[in-house]
Amino acid sequence: MPIPDYQTLMLPILRLAEDGQEHRFRDAVERLATEFSITDEERAELLPSGTAPLFDNRVGWARTYLKQAGLLQSQKRGIFQITDRGRQLLAKNPKQVDVELLDQYKEFREFR
Repeated sequence: MPIPDYQTLMLPILRLAEDGQEHRFRDAVERLATEFSITDEERAELLPSGTAPLFDNRVGWARTYLKQAGLLQSQKRGIFQITDRGRQLLAKNPKQVDVELLDQYKEFREFR
């Protein structure tokens, strides 16, 4: 299985945060790597620039997009937490969360 794209990671990140607790980004990367059965070789794969691991980067972009849509918040660096808006979205039991879905939020459209 190839490394999932950032849109595929959005819903799992939101579900991970569903408990309302603060979550460390590094812990989220580890949990998602396990959930998606990312191998050590895949974890070591770097961006074309060679500056960061590809999987970590994609988790980071998924988190950023969710934050820009107001579904996650971050009070401290490297920490995120679900918002009421994020809980409301999960209550609708979406099949996926992607850019098209996030476009319903004004803040996200302004970000893009």
